[in-house]
Amino acid sequence: MDLRSTRRDATMPVTVLVAVVLLLAAAVPASGLVVRSAGRGDGSTERAGAATSVRLLGERVVPKGLVLDGMPVGELSGIDYDPHTKRWYAISDDSEEAPARLYTIDMTVGPRGLSEPRFVAVTPILRTDGTTFPPLATQDPEVADPEAVRFDRKSRTFYWSSEGKREISDDGSRPALVDPWVRQMTVGGRHLRQLRQPAMFSMSADEQGPRRNAVFEGLTLSADGREVVTSLEGPLYQDGLLPTPASGGISRFTWYDKRRGVPVRQLAYEIDPIPATPIPPGSGADNGVVEILAVDRHRLLVLERSFVTGVGNSIRLYQVDVRGATDVLGRESLADGGFHPVRKRLLVDLATLGLGHIDNVEGMTWGPRLPGGGRTLVLVSDDNFNPLQVTQLIALAIPK
Repeated sequence: MDLRSTRRDATMPVTVLVAVVLLLAAAVPASGLVVRSAGRGDGSTERAGAATSVRLLGERVVPKGLVLDGMPVGELSGIDYDPHTKRWYAISDDSEEAPARLYTIDMTVGPRGLSEPRFVAVTPILRTDGTTFPPLATQDPEVADPEAVRFDRKSRTFYWSSEGKREISDDGSRPALVDPWVRQMTVGGRHLRQLRQPAMFSMSADEQGPRRNAVFEGLTLSADGREVVTSLEGPLYQDGLLPTPASGGISRFTWYDKRRGVPVRQLAYEIDPIPATPIPPGSGADNGVVEILAVDRHRLLVLERSFVTGVGNSIRLYQVDVRGATDVLGRESLADGGFHPVRKRLLVDLATLGLGHIDNVEGMTWGPRLPGGGRTLVLVSDDNFNPLQVTQLIALAIPK
């Protein structure tokens, strides 16, 4: 979910544009800003130390106006890496300028940073009938809002997520509802299958189930490759309110057996409160989980992204440990507590790394190993095809 989703509206008020310019020039205050979530469970957030062991290796900004096979390059919401071919894959969450698509990128990442990314191919993502997806705004029952992608080394296929669609009109007309999904496709974009989802993830015209644009923003494969894991960007309606500057919210992480394509476990994650007050007060602000990535059997990396009008983006990388967390797959609501969420620890706030600008970072993936056993982690931002934003690639070194 991005508060700047009205980016293409040429009638945007001047005051809003001024606010956007101000926020892009601003940087969210650096580390130490770690506030415990709403406390529906009894998890904890550990404060990062004064000196982080996560290092910035480098960054690149993709030039504006790139077009590949007639499709514009931008709105990159997810990224992954194939160590066999040494190629990178990025999914676009654009559903207006061109059909759902996946880019192939040539890029070198190592101790000296990252090379200039070269977009070498674009693959249309196909529907169940083999056609390309129509724009999300149409009334077609099979539209997609792509968000995340993972390359499965074992099957050499892709898993990708869509947030679905929830549009409720004030005029009493029929609501537009499309359920979120995780699908598997070939490297050529052909549909293979769709994973089964719990009933709680079905879209509803009532305040039940997923909120609009707050569903499967994050996706990873387990460290052993046997499971697919999704994360919700924000709380289900029945799990409580969205985060505010005063309180956090609850996300659900769901594990699926990859072979059978069914959910087998679900854990709760406490989202931080929004880390700043918008300027002016009462204007737009949000915070949510935009990506997850498996570390090992028990640990995940979690990327929280906040956007606050008049302040800017805040991007924080957490490590979570799932041991001891309560399986909530059978619980319709988490609003009343009575569960143990996963434990989270701040690894780094991107504001502490010396970046000149932090954009709307939404995707992350492991890259090549570093000499000495550390790992590279590559992040990508979604520019929303907004002239005031950029597609930013950031490479970090994560100690072993």
